[in-house]
Amino acid sequence: MRVLLQRVRRGRVSVEGRTLAEIGKGVVLLVGVGQGDTESEARWLAQKCAGLRVFEDEQGKTNLALGDVGGQAIVVSQFTLYADTRKGRRPSFIRSAPPEVAEPLVQSFARFLEAEGIPTQMGEFGAHMLVEIENDGPMTIFLEREAGGS
Repeated sequence: MRVLLQRVRRGRVSVEGRTLAEIGKGVVLLVGVGQGDTESEARWLAQKCAGLRVFEDEQGKTNLALGDVGGQAIVVSQFTLYADTRKGRRPSFIRSAPPEVAEPLVQSFARFLEAEGIPTQMGEFGAHMLVEIENDGPMTIFLEREAGGS
């Protein structure tokens, strides 16, 4: 499972002009589910995202986690995080989990994040979404936990 975390001043997700999620200070989490991923990877990554110290304290050091700053999260399913571009010019997505596996795991990831005390909103699985991200920093971090990882 892969997560691209972006610290934001604001984030918004809409589908066909309808706003699905909107936050101020927090993180937008683009979540990719790979072949073999389970709830174990979703739980571990949600806990990691909730506890990752990516916000600045009074001295300007990145010592604060999402909950410390009262931040919120938007979770967006992003199967393209598993794009394989080693051959040719068209990305292959065969390492992505099929939708019937990926959707429940993205939802589980969001639930685990909420269980960590993080107010969480979601995009719409499988929809063509407009994701607006006002990246703060910029601060973008790639996290990964392979299926069966410890």
